[in-house]
Amino acid sequence: MSMEFLLTSLVVVLLPGTGVLYTLAIGLGRGFKASLAAALGCTFGIVPAAVASIIGLAALLHTSAVAFQVIKYLGVLYLFYMAWKLLRDDGISDVSENKAPTSFLRIATTGVLLNVLNPKLSLFFLAFLPQFIPAAAEGATLALIKLALVFMAMTFGVFILYGACAALARDYVIRRPKVTTWIKRCFAGCFGLLGVKLAVSS
Repeated sequence: MSMEFLLTSLVVVLLPGTGVLYTLAIGLGRGFKASLAAALGCTFGIVPAAVASIIGLAALLHTSAVAFQVIKYLGVLYLFYMAWKLLRDDGISDVSENKAPTSFLRIATTGVLLNVLNPKLSLFFLAFLPQFIPAAAEGATLALIKLALVFMAMTFGVFILYGACAALARDYVIRRPKVTTWIKRCFAGCFGLLGVKLAVSS
């Protein structure tokens, strides 16, 4: 496994996307333990894309406009739904002092859906992973699986750090309602913009 792969993967994982935004929102709203569930869900949400790229389904999405469009617009609708939930101040991303029991399974499931409903993730793996497999390599499938697992492990580790940072800032945010309001608006706006970006992708 090359250092180039590790460094490139780290850069990709660190870039703010739906998973990062979701984990940060959960860390602020529910604390560190809940952010672990979010990170785990987002990480497992990578599995379908990794499997698709390895067995060739990503190629189908790349060649079939209908398949891509269906999954794309499901993802767009879900991102808009997340933005609406944030603005409504209701549910998993409630950035306020909430002592009600938290369903870690629900948080993780939402994280999974955020990545599953993003067809560009499958296309990313299709373009990304094969670059680090020699053309004449034997056992290419096994090598691709190993690379995908390493990428997922890095994702989980980085998202844990994001969640921890958000959880540390939680008390500061809760004591300042205006900050809470603007953070919610920023997260909602980011989810909305990601939805628009996905909607216009081809």
